Amino acid sequence: MTEYERSRTMPAQPEHVFDQAANVGQMDGWLPEALHVEARELPAVTVHEDRTDEDTSALLRAQRDQMRLEWGTRDQGTYTGWLQVAGIGAGASEVTVHLSFFDDGHDPGETTVRDALDSSLRRLEEQVRLRVEHTAG
Repeated sequence: MTEYERSRTMPAQPEHVFDQAANVGQMDGWLPEALHVEARELPAVTVHEDRTDEDTSALLRAQRDQMRLEWGTRDQGTYTGWLQVAGIGAGASEVTVHLSFFDDGHDPGETTVRDALDSSLRRLEEQVRLRVEHTAG
C-alpha cells in the first residue's frame, strides 16, 4: 500500500471550505483535471478518467458534522481517500487530502500524485476565495 498526503491553508471558515469541496456538481472545478464525478444515488458515484477513458464505480460520503469527505473505488477496492477541513482560527482553515493506493498498479507515482494534490488544493482555494468574495460583495 502506498499513501500520500498534502495540506493547504485557506482564508475562509471551515464550513465554507467544506461546502465547496463537498458540492458534487462543482467538484470538476477542483479535482485533478482528468477526473470527473457524476452522482448517481449518493453515496454511489461514477468517476470518469480522461487519461484512460474509463468509468469507475465509487463511493463518496460527506460528513459535514466532521468536515470530512471520504471516497473510494466500489468494486475493486484499489483506492481510497479523504479530505479533512479544520478551522485554525482567524477565519482560516487547513485542508488535508490523503490518498491510499492498495494496488501498486493503480498508483501513478509520487511526483504525479503530489503535483495533482497540490494543484487540486490550489484550485479548491480559488473556488473558495471566489465564493467568499461573492458572498461578501
